[in-house]
Amino acid sequence: MTRLFKQHHPTRLSALRVTLTGIIMAAAALSGPAHAEYPERSIQLVLSFPPAGATDILARAIGQKLSEALGQNVIVENKPGGGGIIGLTYAAKAAPDGYTLYMAAVTNAAIAAAAYSPKPVHLIKDFMPVAGVATVPHMLVVPASLPVQNVGQLISLFKASPGKYNFASQGAGTLSHLESEVFMTTAGLDLVHVPYKGSSQALPDLMAGIASMMFDSIPASMPHVKSGKLRVLAVASSKRVSLLPNVPTVDESGVKGFEANNLFGISAPKGTPAPVLAKLTKAIQTALSSPDLKQRMQAQGVELKYTPAEEFAPLIEQEFKTWGKAVEMAKVKLD
Repeated sequence: MTRLFKQHHPTRLSALRVTLTGIIMAAAALSGPAHAEYPERSIQLVLSFPPAGATDILARAIGQKLSEALGQNVIVENKPGGGGIIGLTYAAKAAPDGYTLYMAAVTNAAIAAAAYSPKPVHLIKDFMPVAGVATVPHMLVVPASLPVQNVGQLISLFKASPGKYNFASQGAGTLSHLESEVFMTTAGLDLVHVPYKGSSQALPDLMAGIASMMFDSIPASMPHVKSGKLRVLAVASSKRVSLLPNVPTVDESGVKGFEANNLFGISAPKGTPAPVLAKLTKAIQTALSSPDLKQRMQAQGVELKYTPAEEFAPLIEQEFKTWGKAVEMAKVKLD
């Protein structure tokens, strides 16, 4: 018996080893490539705004370059409405597998979170930042007929007749509205708010002099500045915009501490695997380094900038704090 055991035991051990090795290799084959082969199909890039706006233009431009970097189609999905909550909810409830991403207009999301009643989804709580991609600053424009050439003169004109002048906005609770409220408070002005449904409705009244000033997106207002119907006095961002190097910031113009950078980034549903996030991060960095993309976006007043997730996360948190205070100060409540 002992002799037989000695003869057959190594063979049985070898067979067992082969069997275990096969099981391990099969398990690795099933689990390993799932992340390594990402992406295997098209990716959705969801946004909370309609087509043709600044967010949509940015998403489609970056999406095209992401497609090239990842080797798969990136399809932009417009989910507007509800102060941004429709698109945010759609993306948050998607499977956290890297196939649904969210183009976050961070500043607008921060305003909506403060201005609307609490919602079941939240940009910070339900998403993971992948990377910051751009700032899309607004600029302060006035009718060409208004007798001012700079922010200082504008403030003096308004202070001479409290309550006489008004300002237009893209709508109640928008960045266009809130930055005007911050401007008024910081400069000590008394103006009347006239909300419109987007730039396209506000700009004709602004050009006609019915409204006296507006913070508006550069792509929307720039054609009217070039035609001579509007005058740009300052940009709302913390730094000058490359498209308008001679136009000062509002802070440089004397309203110290004023800053509205209009931050944008790409986020993924919470729980997205780290290897997928790493591949997306690398692809976004590659996309944003494209010289022709930079040139096209700069021509529309968009400042592309890659910001890694670990640096972008605190920027998002700061935007929520800043605009939460601004909403409270302006007593804005939307529902």
